[in-house]
Amino acid sequence: MSNSPTSVSRNLIHTRKITTQAFLREDGLWDLEANLLDTKSKDFHLSSGVRKSGDAIHNMTLCITIDASFNILDAKALTHAAPYEQYCNKIEPEYKKLVGLNLVKGFRNAVKDLFSGVSGCSHMTELCSVLPTAAIQSFAGEVIKVIDQGDGKMPFQLNGCHALRTDGEAVNKYYPAWFGTPVIDKNPKK
Repeated sequence: MSNSPTSVSRNLIHTRKITTQAFLREDGLWDLEANLLDTKSKDFHLSSGVRKSGDAIHNMTLCITIDASFNILDAKALTHAAPYEQYCNKIEPEYKKLVGLNLVKGFRNAVKDLFSGVSGCSHMTELCSVLPTAAIQSFAGEVIKVIDQGDGKMPFQLNGCHALRTDGEAVNKYYPAWFGTPVIDKNPKK
């Protein structure tokens, strides 16, 4: 039981790992790779056959190429393992439709419109959901300045979450020049 919130004995049944990696290419573009891996802790019986304990039920990768403005220039989906491999992988070319989208401007709604239901793969679409924040984290300190540069431009992360609201204690301590400026909710409720 690692970091368990409970003292009750438990048996591990399923593990899902989602990993992202960002690569700065020599041409100045960025590749983001997101991978989803599902495994079971015991043999798992599927209609398509048995997966042995620890073998991948799903192992899928979504790779996009973006520029420094978060525009998607290329996209490729790969199915390494799936319950219905010869059928699941047929959707891969559809994820080229990500090309032309911007990760920080309407991306999640566009993904929903493009790939909901039978128009996509639920696992590949889930990988799409982690791409915007993976890109922002990758660009932090590389493309996006995360410390106050003294240039009159508010660091991008301020007012991006509850801890970094401009009327909060963290901003007062770490970004005092911006403390007390109006709180602008970057994600207002609809």
